[in-house]
Order: sequence, then structure tokens, then C-alpha cells
Amino acid sequence: MSREEIIEKVNDFLIDEIEIDSDLIKEDALLKDDLKIDSLDFVDIVVIVQRVFGFKMKPEDMGPVKTLSQFYDYIEAKTK
Repeated sequence: MSREEIIEKVNDFLIDEIEIDSDLIKEDALLKDDLKIDSLDFVDIVVIVQRVFGFKMKPEDMGPVKTLSQFYDYIEAKTK
């Protein structure tokens, strides 16, 4: 899966399922501060990522992930 496909799928579920305003979706957006992703949203994201990308996220893997770009990188690394 290409990075462009990952970005499209992530953005789609953030907008459609997590209900984040599409205007806020930028690569340098901070997940917590800019996108307002909280612990309940994170639980939903874990389930969605498993369904869409076929792997289970580990909370400890997300420690260094602060921006949307880093989240794309994380998924890209896990899907190779």
C-alpha cells in the first residue's frame, strides 16, 4: 500500500468515523492538541486501524507519535 493510499484511508476514517473537521487534517497537526483526539477516540482508532489495515496497534508504539504525519509513518511502517 502506498503512502498516498494510507493518507487517504486515515483521513477518510478520521473525518467520517472520528468526526474530525476536514479543515483540521494537515500533516503537521498534533493529534491531541489540534485534532482533539482523546483516549475514547484512540480506542475507536485502534479498532478502525485493525479493520482497515489488518494489524493491531499497541499503545506503547504510539508514545512517540504526536503528529498526523508521524501517524501516517507508523501505519506505513506496520503495513510493509
